[in-house]
Amino acid sequence: MIIQAILLGLIAMLGNAEYLFGTSLLSRPIFMGTMTGIVLGDVTTGVTLGASLELAFMGAFSIGASIPPEMISGTVLGTAFTITTGAGPETALTIGLPVASLVLIAKNVGMVFILPPFVHKADEYAAKGDMKGVARMHFLGGFFGVNLIIGVIVALGFYMGGGAVQAFLDIIPEWISKGLEITMGLLPAIGFALLLKMIINKKLACYFILGFALSVYLNIPVTGIAIFGAILAIVITQLSQTKSQVVLEEGDDEDDF
Repeated sequence: MIIQAILLGLIAMLGNAEYLFGTSLLSRPIFMGTMTGIVLGDVTTGVTLGASLELAFMGAFSIGASIPPEMISGTVLGTAFTITTGAGPETALTIGLPVASLVLIAKNVGMVFILPPFVHKADEYAAKGDMKGVARMHFLGGFFGVNLIIGVIVALGFYMGGGAVQAFLDIIPEWISKGLEITMGLLPAIGFALLLKMIINKKLACYFILGFALSVYLNIPVTGIAIFGAILAIVITQLSQTKSQVVLEEGDDEDDF
């Protein structure tokens, strides 16, 4: 039991450290569920539950200031408790989603109180031109400020058992749970607003208004608007490249004279 708890904690830490290896998507539920199934000796159920949770967390990507629920811990613990109890896939969702929201709070606490000292120390190293010191602070800050927290929560959560985790979740007042639910719903809008504030200008405002009009007045789904936007971006890029090529060719012709 202890060995399995430690291994699950290490798996969660591996998922959270995905950017050490580039954008490898190790944190995605399909991979975390599979690794959990390997540790607990039921790969088939791990893959199945990982795929189910992948659908639940499909849109879990950071957009601007919008931080999605911490799907790594939710997937690992939800899958682990489902396998150990022999319950159905709905158990993984029942446990995984609340745990993901709860661990997000702990993750944010680590970013607010633990990570900043490492960042300030990195600034001092940067001022001295010590790039190895800067890199070291990034690694240590990420490990102690985020990675270790997730690993410890997952390991302790599994070791204490699903009943203890559920009991802890039940202690949380309903008004806090509702507040978190409303906040999570507002965060994507805030994230998009912050992104829009950074990129919007007079040249781009017309495209924003066009997308809004397509959605509100023509009832085109977001996917359809994204497709139209991608096509429009390709066309504009090609026209710009053609215009630049013509200008270069005209310049070469004038040089010949």
